[in-house]
Amino acid sequence: MKVTLLGTGTSQGVPVIACECEVCLSKNPRDKRLRCSVLIETESTTVIIDAGPDFREQCLRAGVNKLDALVFTHEHRDHVAGLDDVRPFNFKQSKDMPIYCHPRVAEALRIQFPYIFADTQYPGIPKIEIRPIDIKDFTIGDLVFKPIQTLHHKLPVLGFRVGDFCYITDTNYISPEEIDKVRGTQILVLDALHHSEHISHYNLAQSITVAQDIDAAQTYFTHVSHHMGLYNEINDQLPQKMALSHDGLFFEI
Repeated sequence: MKVTLLGTGTSQGVPVIACECEVCLSKNPRDKRLRCSVLIETESTTVIIDAGPDFREQCLRAGVNKLDALVFTHEHRDHVAGLDDVRPFNFKQSKDMPIYCHPRVAEALRIQFPYIFADTQYPGIPKIEIRPIDIKDFTIGDLVFKPIQTLHHKLPVLGFRVGDFCYITDTNYISPEEIDKVRGTQILVLDALHHSEHISHYNLAQSITVAQDIDAAQTYFTHVSHHMGLYNEINDQLPQKMALSHDGLFFEI
């Protein structure tokens, strides 16, 4: 199984606003982050977790020519706004795109994309098939997804363990019972927004504490704001077996 982090950042910073901080002006490509998304591939199955506003650019950049399903962690726009761009896959693959998400997320999609669900279907609109999920394991092709229930302030958000890879974004609380589902994973990707306290995200210190408890072979921090600081400088300060993630980071598991 190959995992590629298509995006590892937030909606803050260039080009969304004209920011002139050292991170947004950095020449290091690892300081340039698109919105969070993950590509998981085997020889027979290709799945992407979350499709934010950068979904099209991420697919083009990564050369994604086949997509079997999208999986959504939650309904916030920076994780679902790219849904319209499944249309090229509809056309190429001649089928509806399976969308795996919680029923609450499905209802939010109906509100955010009413034309997709309208009784009168305009020619060329995205064709999707909602496949509801909850906290039970589910399978896509030869991939088994184990949902990890977390909280993003008061909003339930799903992380996912797939084999020895675990992906948890947009959270500031994971119960001990859900942490137990993560233990033993080889590679953990975990939310770490920046250094300050935040109402709905772990900051870096909190994420380090959680990562130390889980003790994966390697932890990468994602959903990184430009307020975190420069990639190279922060990495030099992190404990062993921990690093900031960056767009395009990939690993075989």
